Amino acid sequence: MPGTLYLIPTPLDTARGLSYSQPEAVSDIIVSLRHYVVEELRTARRFIGSLKRGIDIDGLSFAVLNEHTPPQEIEEMLRPALDGFDIGLMSEAGVPAVADPGAELVAAAHRKGIKVVPLVGASSIIMSLMASGLTGQTFTFNGYLPVKDDARRTAIARMERTALADGYSQIFIEAPYRNDKLLDNLLKVLSPAIRLTVACDITSGQEYIRTDTVAGWRKTNIPTLHKRPTIFIIGR
Repeated sequence: MPGTLYLIPTPLDTARGLSYSQPEAVSDIIVSLRHYVVEELRTARRFIGSLKRGIDIDGLSFAVLNEHTPPQEIEEMLRPALDGFDIGLMSEAGVPAVADPGAELVAAAHRKGIKVVPLVGASSIIMSLMASGLTGQTFTFNGYLPVKDDARRTAIARMERTALADGYSQIFIEAPYRNDKLLDNLLKVLSPAIRLTVACDITSGQEYIRTDTVAGWRKTNIPTLHKRPTIFIIGR
């Protein structure tokens, strides 16, 4: 009988205490696993070690799945599950398979009849929406915006039209080293009255969440977002 693929959320800051963002039952599952597919090996090893549950990290098996992994190698990462062993899938931060290459492994697991179990833990997308004050009744996660300026401005304008016309909160992200440029684009393109949420370093000791109109943001001493994992949301 095949093993199970567990989708394990990873907090940004384990120093704050895992009980803040992860139930003990999830830690119990991690202790039982010997095979992992991870986005970043160092992050995964540090996270598992932070559990302080006596896990022999050097005795674990890790396969790395990131944006550079050839598609033909992904299904082979499920070999332990086909041999009857459970596997843990971990993103570098947050929940696996959402704006994350782990989605390809989950799709392959379904094709092969391997049970997929998502585990409870911190999701920066949902936590940011919860804390934004914008509507959580209808929303769209747009993932990463285009890198080129013209395409990005078009995408921002499209999301604003949808937010104003249909009421859908528009959630999106950027590579952390481009956050400051994206925020500058937002404040130049968006209309003054629309509301903008910036939520960064969710679950860490440096957590920052603020919602204001674009007009209000333009008057604010904005903190640097450079290399800080950030969620952006616009809404009416």
